[in-house]
Amino acid sequence: MKTFVLTMIAVFLATFASAQNGYSVRPGDTLTIEVLEDPQLNRSVLVTPGGTINFPFAGTVAAAGRTTDQIAAAITGAIQPNFATSPNVFVSVQSVAPSATGPAVAPTIEIFILGEVNTPGTREVERGTTFLQALAQSGGFTRFAATKRVQLRRYNPATGQSTASIFNFRALSQGAAFNDFPMADGDIILVPERRLFE
Repeated sequence: MKTFVLTMIAVFLATFASAQNGYSVRPGDTLTIEVLEDPQLNRSVLVTPGGTINFPFAGTVAAAGRTTDQIAAAITGAIQPNFATSPNVFVSVQSVAPSATGPAVAPTIEIFILGEVNTPGTREVERGTTFLQALAQSGGFTRFAATKRVQLRRYNPATGQSTASIFNFRALSQGAAFNDFPMADGDIILVPERRLFE
């Protein structure tokens, strides 16, 4: 009887999940995750701004840009060693991020300025603020700053990858050509410490 009930639940959840199959999960979405073999693992999770979720035994799992089936497969693979047989994991979208339901866009974004600057930390800046404008809010460089190697680190939720770009601020301050560009939510500006004789 128990096997029959589990099978019926699995069929129902699979049918429901297939309706959401084409949707790409976004940061801010809330997901419902169910493991038939261990209901204590069932929970709702929020997709972080970095595009990930956390789940017991699986740790951090990339979610943004993936379908619910892809997320379920990733969780299944991660938690399988804890089960005698492959667990049945079902993921569904409980609610979508507010920005996905309407045209409203937050007027500000959050960026981080770290390293050899006078006032490191988190900044709430207006959407459209450029790289150089954001750097101007750092309070200036310390005397140990490697101004030839200023880094911009950006996370791409669609691919789950982070990229790092390096800019020579010293050359920019001396008039080098530069196409300034807008910052994105979650961007990190890192000013490393200069090396000896740099």
